[in-house]
Amino acid sequence: MKSMAEKFFTADERKMVCEAVHRAEKKTSGEIVPMLVAQSNNYPVAPIRAGALAASAVALVLTAPVAAMFWLHSSNLWVFLGLFIPVFTGVHIVMNLYPGLKRFFLFKDEIDMEVRESAFGAFFSEGLYKTRDSNGILIFVSLLEHRAWIIADSGISDLIPTEQWEEAVDVITNGIHEKKQCQALCRAIEMVGDILEKKFPIRDDDLNELHDLIIR
Repeated sequence: MKSMAEKFFTADERKMVCEAVHRAEKKTSGEIVPMLVAQSNNYPVAPIRAGALAASAVALVLTAPVAAMFWLHSSNLWVFLGLFIPVFTGVHIVMNLYPGLKRFFLFKDEIDMEVRESAFGAFFSEGLYKTRDSNGILIFVSLLEHRAWIIADSGISDLIPTEQWEEAVDVITNGIHEKKQCQALCRAIEMVGDILEKKFPIRDDDLNELHDLIIR
C-alpha cells in the first residue's frame, strides 16, 4: 500500500517539482533537495488521548442510565468500564486506520519538535552533508503534521541565517492548507534558489550531487 507521501503528488506533479529544482540549480551551486515524508513520528500517544477523551465522555454520560436499566447504582464501576473499554478500543482502531486524525490530538510544540528532529535525521541519512562544498539544503515536508523545515549544510548556514528560509516554509505550509501543495513547493524551491544565488552563484564545474526529489 502506498504511503501518504507517495500518493501526495501525481506523476506530473513530481515532474514539475524536479523541474523546479533543475531551474533553481541552474543559477546556484547549492544542492537543493525537497523531501516528502508521510509523518515524522507514529505518535502512539495520539490514539490514547483521543480514545481516553471519547471513552470518558461516553462513559460519564451513559453510566447512570445504563446502570438504572439493570437496577444498579448510578456510579457502578463495572458499568463505567463496560462503556469505557469498547469506546476506547474503537477510537484507537479508527485513529490508526486514519492517521491524519492524529494531528488533532497533538500539541504544537510536540509536533514542531518531532518534525525538526526528523528533518535533521533525514539530512544525515540522505547524505546531504557529503557535498563537495558543504552546500546541500534540505526542504523537508512532513505531511501528517502540515509542517515544513529547511536545513542547510555548514557551507550555507555560515553565510545565510536560518531566518531567511522562513518565508519559503510559510509558502509550503499555506499551500498544503489551500490544497495547492505542488505549486507551493515549486515556489518555495524557486525562493530558496534566489536566496542561494546571491551567495552561491553557479560554478563552471558544478555537479548535480544529490537527488532532485525524495519521497518516503
